[in-house]
Amino acid sequence: MFAALVLFVTWIVLGVPGALIFYPWSLITGDVTRLYRYAMGVVRIGLRAAGIRVQAEFRAPLSPAQPYIFLSNHVSNLDPPVLFPLLPGRTTAFLKRSLMKIPVLGYGLRLADFIPVDRDGRVESAVESVDAAALVLASGVHVLSFVEGTRSRDGRLQPFKKGPFFLAEKTGAPVVPVSIYGTESMMKKGSLRIYPATAHVIFHAPLLPRNYATREDLLDAVRASIVSGLPEWMRS
Repeated sequence: MFAALVLFVTWIVLGVPGALIFYPWSLITGDVTRLYRYAMGVVRIGLRAAGIRVQAEFRAPLSPAQPYIFLSNHVSNLDPPVLFPLLPGRTTAFLKRSLMKIPVLGYGLRLADFIPVDRDGRVESAVESVDAAALVLASGVHVLSFVEGTRSRDGRLQPFKKGPFFLAEKTGAPVVPVSIYGTESMMKKGSLRIYPATAHVIFHAPLLPRNYATREDLLDAVRASIVSGLPEWMRS
């Protein structure tokens, strides 16, 4: 539990003073850029302090002026803090709508353009989330989605959700497949214990939705890219 304690204490000690300064600034100006940059710095420091090393590989250059849809596999609660600081520019993600209702935090999440999701299975809810994400992309902010929809219990790749591919079709935004591994052994599902090690992240070449005849073809291409960066045992 020592590594986990170091991680959370570091985030609290460094995060609270920054929040006291940059959160009110963001509320007043409506600009979360400074708060976002500070938060990413705190996340990086916390990971290093806890002994979590990150090895990232970019297999193709990414344009700083282009908003992307990043689609990643998901094997641990450590995946978001490992991935977010690596992404170029400001990035947002899909979140349960209930989190948006938390006082103060919810307003901050909305200000940072996080996208609310209702997991009620209704088509209307899915369309609403896709439309909201499309507006975020149009504003120049990247969108990150864990394409399996939830963490894999055993690390093996699970079936993909269709929502991100509707978003890609609607916006035409380039899709960047992301492979992540190593975190599955550092923080297992259902546990707060952290085992220091190295997280491996591979950003594959962007895929253009217009180059694929159907959403299913794009899905297959994304899956093939993600699989190519994973250890053999995770490719189920």
